[in-house]
Amino acid sequence: MGIRLATTLLLLLFAPACVCAQAPLSQAVATQAPTSPALIPQPRHWQRGEGRFVLDSGVALVVPADTRSREIADFLRRSLADDHGLWLTARGARDARTIELRLDAAVAGEEAYRIEVAPQRIVLSAARPRGLFWAVQSLRQLLPPGRATRIEVPALRIEDAPRYGYRGHMLDVGRHFMPVDFVKKQIDLLSYYKINTFRWHLSEDQGWRIEIKRYPKLTQVGAWRDEQDGSRYGGYYTQAQIREVVEYARQRNIMVIPEIEMPGHASAALAAYPELSCRKQPIAVPASWGVFEDIYCAGDESTFEFLQQVLDEVVALFPAPYVHIGGDEAPKARWKESASSQQRMRELGLKDEDELQAWFVRRIQRYLAGKGKTLIGWDEILDGGLGKDAIVEVWRGDEPAASALRNGNRIVVASPFYLDRALSDLSLEKLYRTDFAAAPAFAEHAAQVLGAEAPLWTERVTPRNAEAMLYPRLLAFAENTWSGVGDYPDFQRRLSQHYPRLDAWRVSYGPEATDVVGYRLERDPAQRVWRVHAQRGFSDLRIHYSTDGREPDATSPWFEDSLEIARPGTLKLTPYRHGRAYARSRAYPLVAHRGLDREVRYSLPAHPRYRGNADTATLSDGVLAGDEHADGRWTAWAGGDVELIVDLGAPTVLRALSARFLQQTQSWILPPRHLQLFTSDDGRRWTPGAELALDVDAAELRQRYHTPRLVLPQPMRARYLRLQIQGYGALPAGHPGAGSPSFYFVDELVIE
Repeated sequence: MGIRLATTLLLLLFAPACVCAQAPLSQAVATQAPTSPALIPQPRHWQRGEGRFVLDSGVALVVPADTRSREIADFLRRSLADDHGLWLTARGARDARTIELRLDAAVAGEEAYRIEVAPQRIVLSAARPRGLFWAVQSLRQLLPPGRATRIEVPALRIEDAPRYGYRGHMLDVGRHFMPVDFVKKQIDLLSYYKINTFRWHLSEDQGWRIEIKRYPKLTQVGAWRDEQDGSRYGGYYTQAQIREVVEYARQRNIMVIPEIEMPGHASAALAAYPELSCRKQPIAVPASWGVFEDIYCAGDESTFEFLQQVLDEVVALFPAPYVHIGGDEAPKARWKESASSQQRMRELGLKDEDELQAWFVRRIQRYLAGKGKTLIGWDEILDGGLGKDAIVEVWRGDEPAASALRNGNRIVVASPFYLDRALSDLSLEKLYRTDFAAAPAFAEHAAQVLGAEAPLWTERVTPRNAEAMLYPRLLAFAENTWSGVGDYPDFQRRLSQHYPRLDAWRVSYGPEATDVVGYRLERDPAQRVWRVHAQRGFSDLRIHYSTDGREPDATSPWFEDSLEIARPGTLKLTPYRHGRAYARSRAYPLVAHRGLDREVRYSLPAHPRYRGNADTATLSDGVLAGDEHADGRWTAWAGGDVELIVDLGAPTVLRALSARFLQQTQSWILPPRHLQLFTSDDGRRWTPGAELALDVDAAELRQRYHTPRLVLPQPMRARYLRLQIQGYGALPAGHPGAGSPSFYFVDELVIE
């Protein structure tokens, strides 16, 4: 799949400029920024020449005879045809205008290149094909977008090379599956901006995404999960599709590195093959996020037989010299209770489970080395000891990075570049200005710093909103890792001239410093309506909506800043821009009941971080909470029992009360143990009405909702209701927070 531009000819990307030959770019930007070439990443050196090269179908393409150079020339020829409708001839007469691709040993550097544009010819030079390909991508950026029969290219000279050799993006397809066409589109964009590594996160608790022929249940079972709403979700890549993507990336100068998680984040694999776990008990593929205690059993040889055979098939599909094994967030509780794992520790003389994990990693490292592959892992692989041949990917900050460097390991830095962070939290400017190698340890071990990676984790990301999280931040990351931290205003100027390209390629990029959209939903008791306020990241963003729970589309009614809803139902909101959905839909179930808009008093203050929307009565506003415990719709208490008193304003016939409680065990959230309902006419004398004990499995790690309904023995007339909640209490033994008070989260008190 090639990137194809729109048919409208747009602005030239740069105007004439003149700077001294070989001047550092920083100097050129300082003096000539308004007229510098709109290249991203910015080149190290550039110099404006005299005249212009006219690019049309009469231009000849002159190419070295080697296979890769001819392949690069074909890529340029197809790109010019797709982008501009121009076809170049293979060769021309001696006096014809030419674009020449030249391998020149004088251009120092594996990825370095030189571009010379003169009135009669364009020469793209590099010592290696990798640099030659980047020269082609820079030439493409020098051309204006849109189809044309004739394009004028101002004369200039560029000499360029990257700051770091590893400039990577990781895409997590385990939580949410991304189709092949989507992956290819991202590879096109990565290549266009000289990001040379695509890391494919192919296995995760919530989904196994790569076909392994020896173990078919990995995809038959592990690639699918039952969602909270009862739907079936999943997907995987066949080995043929993997090869197709890897080859597609190779042609575009991108190395694809697979990640197969071990020993943790393995629930999907263990759902397919429970015998690989320590407990040997069936589990389901999780539909919630977090860290799960079932991991590969380190004490069983069958575990390593499985992993080695999986890796055999993986390494055959990926020519890259690296395999990423994750190695992060591996709870040790199952190993502590496993007889075989404890026996393994005794035999090896290991003092604790951290050392057992280190042994696990080193064993896999040796196996991969025998296949000619270098192991990469997240910085937890340092815990318990690590050989210096492994590459450490740093996500926990400067101290693990310094530890890895002191140990002699090469590192890749991911900490500052997590693209699942909200745009309002990690803005374009903040990312651009991040000098990820500024700590003293980096300067002392500069040769060990391979570069950086920008991961996109997909707990709350799907193909619908992924591009808004990736772009334009990946362009800032590309420049950061190629050129270093530079002049941000000049970067913004150049970036502004890339937006028309992204629009033409139908890239749903996000804003630079704010989220695509933020919603505030409030109840107006006086008007008896719900009111939605939308804070839009783009002025031309429209919010399409439905009130019956159906997915809004481009034909659904829409609003821009605010909307009033008078009737209950499921309100669903989807932002659209340029005719495309720009983010995931947001659903708000709205309910009417006898307690709507009534005052609710608490005997204990709610937790300050989880007290619902501060300016609304969240427990009686008719809005049910969503899937995220911090979405502003839940009200929470940590430890202690609480009484909630509802004043209905007048004696009312009552039948029942229901409430919904959240269970997220890993987040220390458990439903209460016991509920009791009382009624009163005056708010002082209370009559017991109903009570209910909840059956709570504190070991359940899947996110669950408990909706107990307390039914009065018979309909009765009362003005006040009191719900007495007995919390679960201290977290149980075996929980990472054992002994600490648990939270309980409640949303609407629905009164019948």
